[in-house]
Amino acid sequence: MGAILQGKDAEEWTYRGEGAVNLVLAYCGSSPHFVGKVLRIQKVPNDRPECENGHSALVNHESSLWGKFECIVSAPTREIAEHIYVQKVMCPLLGSEHVDAGIHVLVSREFLEAVDNKVLCQRPSWRVDAARINSLHDSVLLISDHSVFPHFSDSLKEDFCVSVEIKPKGGFLPTSEFIAEGNAVKKRITRFKMHQALKLHRGKISQISQYHPLDLFSGSKDGIRKAIETLFITPQNNFRVFLNGSIIFGGMGGTADSTSSTAAQSFHDGLKHVISAKDGMHIKGFVDLLTETIFKSGLLNRLLEVQKLDAIDIEGAIHSYYDIISQPCVVCRQIGGKKSPARYSSIHSMQRDDKVRIVRDYLISATAKDLSMMISFKSKINMEEESLHHAVFLESSKQTFYYKKMEYYYELDQQIVNYYVQMLKDTDVLDCGEPTQESLNTSTGIDNGEMAN
Repeated sequence: MGAILQGKDAEEWTYRGEGAVNLVLAYCGSSPHFVGKVLRIQKVPNDRPECENGHSALVNHESSLWGKFECIVSAPTREIAEHIYVQKVMCPLLGSEHVDAGIHVLVSREFLEAVDNKVLCQRPSWRVDAARINSLHDSVLLISDHSVFPHFSDSLKEDFCVSVEIKPKGGFLPTSEFIAEGNAVKKRITRFKMHQALKLHRGKISQISQYHPLDLFSGSKDGIRKAIETLFITPQNNFRVFLNGSIIFGGMGGTADSTSSTAAQSFHDGLKHVISAKDGMHIKGFVDLLTETIFKSGLLNRLLEVQKLDAIDIEGAIHSYYDIISQPCVVCRQIGGKKSPARYSSIHSMQRDDKVRIVRDYLISATAKDLSMMISFKSKINMEEESLHHAVFLESSKQTFYYKKMEYYYELDQQIVNYYVQMLKDTDVLDCGEPTQESLNTSTGIDNGEMAN
């Protein structure tokens, strides 16, 4: 794949969606190199000039953080370092069978500019206002299109593939002693819910999501099912469904705040190709299938372990960060002299290696809290087709399905918590329906030791 994608090649790529950092394109051409693939293209904020092309190497403190991974530190460019990070750090933690690191392919500036112009009218307006494609990059990431089943063939007209994308978000409540007393709300309300309040205040969403990450990570089928049902009601950018690679439910760029009756009916009609059920029961059958698959896979348990590498919260990790970059601790200065609790001194007096580990683990945890999980299904037609190890039986329809398996953080954290605390002060409406750590422990049989960091 030595050829460079040129401006004319942009016509063979279509908009699939985007997050805060990357935009995703799906291939619609006929080249065997790209069929069944998507491109992930990095964006740049509109308030920042296009001066970062990925050719800069890691700076000194970054090299200190990732020193135990020589291949990351020695990477000639930041882009390559980020790719190696996925291969050498995230793959071993989550399992290589669950992580697609992809490969880099070369692109011209003309290709990136053509793509930027082509997808402009398809992107949500608030995404357009926030960022654009970085046209100075000379490569993009090519990964498998996980909205279709591997080796899915268009020649099998009777065969259908349905895929689900879920962004689980953070699955536990922090218990760190370094969380300030004024921010104690973080210990009982999920960051996701608090962030929802801030997004609503800033006009990024039109209503609060009913989804609670603690349900999804509860370890019980009932909790997982509840999480999926609430994601269906308010999908936002956390839940999308594809049929044969085309989206049939959820927003293209995080715009589907709630599910309209039209969207629900369209989704129901699409599921008729996949789920055998009585009229009106296809969505329930799909929820059952997804619940059983997530529960059986055990992936969320592994993901939660990685998330819990954040043992002392950003309010503790930020102190280690300032010591690593050899700068005065801004947080301690803001708290002010005598008001600075002695517990922060315990962090500043740690050995450098321990501080490096704290910050590195926090960053790895942040990755695990902000990834997407893709699950693809297709009906089992040939009994010899695949191993039952990757199969789920849906009792209601008697069908078998195969599935395949630092300052910024601190400032954002403080904005989220501060707004939520202020909101509680300004209103008499407190938490309604947020599952607590204690209630989860009771319902799932998990003791406090297992749920602790």
